[in-house]
Amino acid sequence: MAGAAQLSVSGKKNMNQTLRTELLAMREKDISTRASLVERGELDDKEYHPEMRLVHEENNNRIKEIIEEFGWPLESEVGEDGSEATWLIVQHAVLEPEFQEECINLLKAAVERSEAKGWYLAYLQDRVLICQGKLQIYGTQHEVKEGLMYPLPTENPAEVNVRRAALDLWSQEEHTEHLQKDYDKIQSNKASHGG
Repeated sequence: MAGAAQLSVSGKKNMNQTLRTELLAMREKDISTRASLVERGELDDKEYHPEMRLVHEENNNRIKEIIEEFGWPLESEVGEDGSEATWLIVQHAVLEPEFQEECINLLKAAVERSEAKGWYLAYLQDRVLICQGKLQIYGTQHEVKEGLMYPLPTENPAEVNVRRAALDLWSQEEHTEHLQKDYDKIQSNKASHGG
């Protein structure tokens, strides 16, 4: 895969189109599996669905190989969509929190070089902190209580929207509202399928 430089859609040299295509396919499998589970009313916030787990296991194994071979895939190497796909795959590598933590410094270096979006780092950093039982920084991670979405505990919550704005994230309130709509759709689909 690391062979001769290839041309991207925009004509940039050094674009690894093969790797980009693979990353996009991995992302698509994740997204389409989740969408199918939502549509069938089978996505549950309490249990890890076996179909979703299988996709994550396959993606985890492959993304670890990719990062070991290439490092964090940079926008200049796999395009903006390939970079976003890398983030999503790592963000969903919930079966391997140690791997997610290892990726933070790689992603941070990519962000500092303008080779990845800052909001990717916000989501991954928060997920790792919450998994470690710590306060999140950007308020990206939520929980459901009695059908309503709430941000998990956040460091210095009065300043969270300032930190979010610095990374081009919606305000905490807008983000929570968006997640609530997504959650309500999932619950509606479950109800219509007798869940």
